[in-house]
Amino acid sequence: MLANRTILITGSSRGIGAATARMAKEYGAHVILHGKTDSEELRKMAKEIGAPYFFCDVADNESVEREIAKFEHVDILVNNAGVNPSKTFGELTHEDWQQIFNTNVFGVVNVSKAILPGMIQRGGGKIINVASIKGYFYTSAKPAYAATKAAVMRITSSMAEEFAPYHILVNAVAPGFCATEMTKASMSPVIQRQIDKIPLKRMALPNEIAEVILFLASDKANYITGQTLAVDGGYTITC
Repeated sequence: MLANRTILITGSSRGIGAATARMAKEYGAHVILHGKTDSEELRKMAKEIGAPYFFCDVADNESVEREIAKFEHVDILVNNAGVNPSKTFGELTHEDWQQIFNTNVFGVVNVSKAILPGMIQRGGGKIINVASIKGYFYTSAKPAYAATKAAVMRITSSMAEEFAPYHILVNAVAPGFCATEMTKASMSPVIQRQIDKIPLKRMALPNEIAEVILFLASDKANYITGQTLAVDGGYTITC
């Protein structure tokens, strides 16, 4: 499905990013992995699927530009790197807000801006941003995280309109609750009550989110742009 395409996936050492990387490899893509640091998880993933990797903080624009310049070209970008602290509005500090926006919003901006000139030069590409159902107005909790994911949705639609003339399609996936390390680390009674409302009565598996990401990355989705697809087991219809 992705034969001979080069796909760069940020935050791909674990969770949804790792699942997407493994599946992209199975679908024939040349995968480039990314992590914030040169972690054992990232090196293990690179060895497992035989893929190159780089590490940098996506919030650091200079580092992003320097590292991405090392790769000849990227056909598909998946902006997956993110942080998800479980704090209420009253608990969030100024530093918390800055960190979350720097990673979840400016990370998307920085990596996209580094990739886009090459896509324009080659006459097309695909960008898939990983948002969240928390970005919709009818979901609750995690105000800083939710605000960043709402911003990602709006950035997605704006980019889609701006870069459509260059045959660059930009979409987002908004996962619901997914059985990842990040979700487990932020579990609380409030989150559990929300999970209990899911019509399918379970969290998603990372592979189920990866399938939608890679559908949007493939030629099967060549008439879809500017959209955010909720992959949530029906949770949003109960809100």
